[in-house]
Amino acid sequence: MVKKLLPVRLRELWMTAEQKEISAEECAATQERQLDECATIWKKALLLSGEDDIVHSTLIEIGHWRGINDLALVRRHCEGAVHAVKRQWEQTVQNVEARGVEKYYNTADDYVEELMWWHTLREDNSPLAYVAALEFASAAHCKSYLDLGSGVGSGALLFRRHGFEVTLADISSVLLSFCKYRFNERALEARFIDLKESLLPEGAFDFVTAMDVFEHLVDPVGTVQSLDRALKPGGYIYGRFAAEEDPDRPQHIVRDFRPVFERFAKLGFKEVFRDDWLWGHQVFQKDI
Repeated sequence: MVKKLLPVRLRELWMTAEQKEISAEECAATQERQLDECATIWKKALLLSGEDDIVHSTLIEIGHWRGINDLALVRRHCEGAVHAVKRQWEQTVQNVEARGVEKYYNTADDYVEELMWWHTLREDNSPLAYVAALEFASAAHCKSYLDLGSGVGSGALLFRRHGFEVTLADISSVLLSFCKYRFNERALEARFIDLKESLLPEGAFDFVTAMDVFEHLVDPVGTVQSLDRALKPGGYIYGRFAAEEDPDRPQHIVRDFRPVFERFAKLGFKEVFRDDWLWGHQVFQKDI
């Protein structure tokens, strides 16, 4: 790869400040500019036709899906979605086992608002990790992309806008239905896989993202095995394999990721990139 990825560029930028080559103020301004450039790429991929504000576009998109014309009401639902999702978990999942967790995600309707609002970047900029992933995949000349745990499909929209063949896979029927709606609204093609009903195709992808997914999984080690089968030789998995304690998100059921890393190693994957500056993502490459 010729171009350094955003986290590397920013880490090196701040190292120059520590060495007194430029001021901290100059570093902060440069970092803000580069993050703004990434945010522009992200928002452009998600905006509805004719819209130029990501919040307004998001509210319209959800309102249309819900059949609600009152955008103020849609916004209130978005702003309260984190707690609504938490309440539904507490009411649905009595014991953390596959059937109960699957039932929860299959009916977790408020996740639409929770994820869509997060993707407006109003709360934090961590969704921009998808733009860093796009940089990586483009530099590696990847073409076939799997968004594992696709949620509301924003990552897949970004990759599709940039010419990738995209597949979205999730266990939530309601979220997959929302993703189909989003792609149809934009007349974009994609493949959708309901993981309750179908396995991932073998040897189909050269790039996979698993963004904030593994902490939700009942069987994260088994998922590594499935991704190994789905990846082409030399393919990449770009994901975040960590979870902080968060009382608002009891759905984060995985704390120890050592078995995941051990399975990657056993299957011959090599870690080829680690973001130790911005969002903590890692990239593992399947053996060629």
